[in-house]
Amino acid sequence: MHFSDDRRDPHVRGFLHSPASATNHALILTHGAGGNCNAPLLVALADTFCVHGYAVLRCDLPFRQERKTGPPFPGNAERDRAGLRNAVVAMRERFDGKIFLGGISYGGRQSTMLCAAEPQLVAGLLLLSYPLHTPGKPDQLRTQHLPNLRNPCLFVQGTRDPFGSIEEVQKALSLIPAKHSLLSVEGVGHDLGFKGKKAPPELPFRIFSAFQQVMSAAPGS
Repeated sequence: MHFSDDRRDPHVRGFLHSPASATNHALILTHGAGGNCNAPLLVALADTFCVHGYAVLRCDLPFRQERKTGPPFPGNAERDRAGLRNAVVAMRERFDGKIFLGGISYGGRQSTMLCAAEPQLVAGLLLLSYPLHTPGKPDQLRTQHLPNLRNPCLFVQGTRDPFGSIEEVQKALSLIPAKHSLLSVEGVGHDLGFKGKKAPPELPFRIFSAFQQVMSAAPGS
């Protein structure tokens, strides 16, 4: 169902998946710099988590609400993080279980930056194809905030991702003091195989299972 909350600025817009049998936990997922909340991977994950009792909000970041195409402008990031914060607040008003946050690439990175600054905001993070560096620029790592990340995290990375190899991501994750895990997906790139018709059908459940494992193993779970 369509979801909209215009009481806040930035607004919260997207699609809410409501489970038939609810755990009262909720997951907020957002997209990468070139996509929107209808990305096939987000839809597949939302359906999978929903089947297992999670309410899932697929939301468009503020920059995508303002422009249907194109990447975010350099000054958009803080406003995009504010939009994610508002999405968390909106879901917390509706669900009294744990709230989780995450997304693909740019959306996942903004989620980690938000939670590094506000560690009590959510119970955990799901990061899909984390953009560790721009392709071809492995010396320009986006890791400055990782030592401040206190939320348990699951990272999901393709073995052919030009934004960060498995070895590079593993090294970066050693900076995170919180419980974390890396799920590597063999033979796929930054889209995790969800571009075109080559989506690995088993991947959403693999991600759900790995997410459950790392979250249940985190202190205080």
